[in-house]
Amino acid sequence: MKDLGAKTMLFPMPVLILGTYDKDGKADAMNAAWGGIADDNQVWVCMSKHKTTENLALTKEATIAFGTVETVKACDYVGIVSANKEADKIKKAGWTVTKSKNVNAPIFDQLPLTLECRLLKIVDDEKYLFQIVNVVADEKILGADGNVDLTKYHPITYDCAGHGYYELGKRVGNAFSDGKELA
Repeated sequence: MKDLGAKTMLFPMPVLILGTYDKDGKADAMNAAWGGIADDNQVWVCMSKHKTTENLALTKEATIAFGTVETVKACDYVGIVSANKEADKIKKAGWTVTKSKNVNAPIFDQLPLTLECRLLKIVDDEKYLFQIVNVVADEKILGADGNVDLTKYHPITYDCAGHGYYELGKRVGNAFSDGKELA
């Protein structure tokens, strides 16, 4: 084994796309790779100061969608271009917007899985804790059982060390089951 030092190496790391509205009701999107589940109905996202954080200070609500293989270029684009500098950021990403039914935030129609969230608190000016109010999924990624089917849905993960995006792979086991063979 080789020591690599203290680095951001948690795999897989979801590619999170936060959607907010500004004071004029204009949609904004931001790629935030540092985040994850905090509890059964909570997620956290680590962000520095952005247009999105300014919008969150006003609305206290956001959507959190997930980057996919099909949207990788647009997801990267909304992460490298600021809405403070590009007024047509969403249009240039090629995305269309539907207003969430449950929170004051946009749903990006091209991203098939979205969490509708309310801001619970901000820790250390950069860790945003959200409550999941509802989950919206495009029917094209659902299986016969009504749940997300990972053979139809292709989320990507971010490699912090190599700065790449990767598609999640195939199913390799059964949770809460395969380990029983060792009991």
